[in-house]
Amino acid sequence: MPIAPLRHEQLSRRTMLEAGSVGLLGLGMNHLTALRQADASSSAPAGGGRAKSVIFIFLSGGLSHHESFDPKPEAPAQIRGEFTPIATQSSAIQICEHLPMLAARANKWNLVRSLTHPYNEHSQGHTTILTGQTPMPTGYSPVKPQSTDWPSIASVAGNSVVRRSNNLPPAVVLPERLIHNSGRTLPGQFGGLMGSNRDPWFVEASPYNPKSYGAYPEYEFHFVRGRERNPKLNFQAPNLSLPQGLDTQKLGRRNELLGLVDRQRADLEKAAAVESFDRHRQAAISLLTDPRVQQAFDVHNADARDQDRYGRNAFGWSLLMARQLVEQGVSLIQVNLGNNETWDTHENNFPLLKNCLLPPTDRALSALLDDLGERGLLEETLIVMCGEMGRTPRINAGRGESRTVGRDHWGACQSLFVAGGGTGGGVVVGASDKDGAYPISSPQRPEELAATIYHALGIPATAAWKDEQGRPHHIYGGDPILFS
Repeated sequence: MPIAPLRHEQLSRRTMLEAGSVGLLGLGMNHLTALRQADASSSAPAGGGRAKSVIFIFLSGGLSHHESFDPKPEAPAQIRGEFTPIATQSSAIQICEHLPMLAARANKWNLVRSLTHPYNEHSQGHTTILTGQTPMPTGYSPVKPQSTDWPSIASVAGNSVVRRSNNLPPAVVLPERLIHNSGRTLPGQFGGLMGSNRDPWFVEASPYNPKSYGAYPEYEFHFVRGRERNPKLNFQAPNLSLPQGLDTQKLGRRNELLGLVDRQRADLEKAAAVESFDRHRQAAISLLTDPRVQQAFDVHNADARDQDRYGRNAFGWSLLMARQLVEQGVSLIQVNLGNNETWDTHENNFPLLKNCLLPPTDRALSALLDDLGERGLLEETLIVMCGEMGRTPRINAGRGESRTVGRDHWGACQSLFVAGGGTGGGVVVGASDKDGAYPISSPQRPEELAATIYHALGIPATAAWKDEQGRPHHIYGGDPILFS
């Protein structure tokens, strides 16, 4: 049975001070605004959408559509690849043999085989997909986020949907920020022109490690060596975090806590008078004081059967956490499924997909579909999944000393997975050419992807967001994709 949505208790000024204020949570003052909707009107905006929540699964690095949802069995071997297509529950769809659980559930999901944009570079691909904007913003930098970037879909949606259902942020990104293995943070994830106070809330459950990939701690993989183990890697529920140097034991020492509060008081007073603690602080502090909030993020103590069917690894726990947040009324949950551009299979493409990437995705995504359905939430939860690009039609000759073959960057065509939210199932929109290189029917841009998300959440077609100078920008840059 779904758990009742969380509602924060009204806390006294004294209680909030003793709890240690927003700084104890590790959210920072900018996240007060991200929580601004906690006490807003409970009515959703009129826009025709059926979903109450959206789960946006993002496959950083770029999933090969040939080896997943758009196989080309009649193409030459250098295009066809090593895998065999299999039939699905829908007569209209064949998919990769290494996605058997999804094949058995094809009546629950749809495909777009014609998602396209002009970029073959990771940063540009991330930016266009994550923001739903094809042109790069003025002054764009591929090496760092900037205040002049387009806002992310998560930022726009999180600041446009108004529902009173809980004290949680309206938009959450998990289990980590997208960081390249060189250490640079990828642009397109943040508030950009909307301002940093409109950033989505990032749940850091997978600490950044530049040399780890895959469904750890069950396993990680190396792009050449393949599947291996690293006992140092773990996946943890988010730390609604205590400042560095303050542990649970210290938190119980009243004098140290009061000293911490005194140091934070000045920051609080800069944002607003201490005498007028507003609903933002009420919502933020309730994250620390309400144990049900921790339960929404806690996947390690979730039902053992749920953990087993999702998979006890970073992929499974991430989607299980997304389901728990849907159940608590969060409007948009972006799940970055795979760290450090995990899906960037320039080399060792076929063993990595077969042994390391497709099985945990197949399992966790199938569990999500079943779980939402059993809880009566699938019809009101839209699921979309894609990467920042597809992969080249032609297999490369191999890279590096290993000379293992793979596929390179290809923005011109990829597949988009769509389920729930009243979209039905078993429908294919668009098609790629015989080599999977370019769309030949119903091409869909990042703008249509974004519009599909916004429409599902009931955001009106006339809605706009405002930049930090108060200038309005239309939210919709395209039309929602229709599956009928």
